[in-house]
Amino acid sequence: MSTEQTLLQRSDSKCELCRAEQNLTAYMIPPDNEDSAEKSVLLCDKCTTQITNPETMDVNHWRCLNDSMWNPEPAVQVLAWRVLQCLSSESWARDLADMLYLESEVLSWAELASIGGNQEDDTEATVDNNGTKLAAGDTVTLIKDLDVKGAGFTAKRGTVVKNIALTDNPKHIEGRVNGVRIVLVADYLKKAN
Repeated sequence: MSTEQTLLQRSDSKCELCRAEQNLTAYMIPPDNEDSAEKSVLLCDKCTTQITNPETMDVNHWRCLNDSMWNPEPAVQVLAWRVLQCLSSESWARDLADMLYLESEVLSWAELASIGGNQEDDTEATVDNNGTKLAAGDTVTLIKDLDVKGAGFTAKRGTVVKNIALTDNPKHIEGRVNGVRIVLVADYLKKAN
């Protein structure tokens, strides 16, 4: 059975991200060029176009990830994670990314590339207090008490912040503390092992 036939059967002939039923094709997940169902997803033209040309992304189209990110297929989970990372400026996308749990090997695969197939970019890396590089989804620990302006509480030293998101500024990350999403200065964090 061909890859596309396998994907059609696996997905019930629907786009594995938005569930559209028209103009479906197999999409190989970068950076792999392996033509296999395990490394591919079935996408409609709209999803394929937006993933290969991220500047054309229709933010509201991707609200469908609320359902598709729970797909048991690792390839679908990887692509959903990458789209959510690309849309991290949207609060709803950050909330979905916070909920999405990936097994460690699936997360490693997801981090190999970003939407559009770009590998590591040449922007300055976000590093913790010890100089350890931080990535989206990492867990960090606060190394000092921080007053959270506008929220009326102090984030205490030793507080663990899971599933962080990177920002445009390499000196800041975003994370959830006491149920509130806040921006934290990377110099006051230590990557958890």
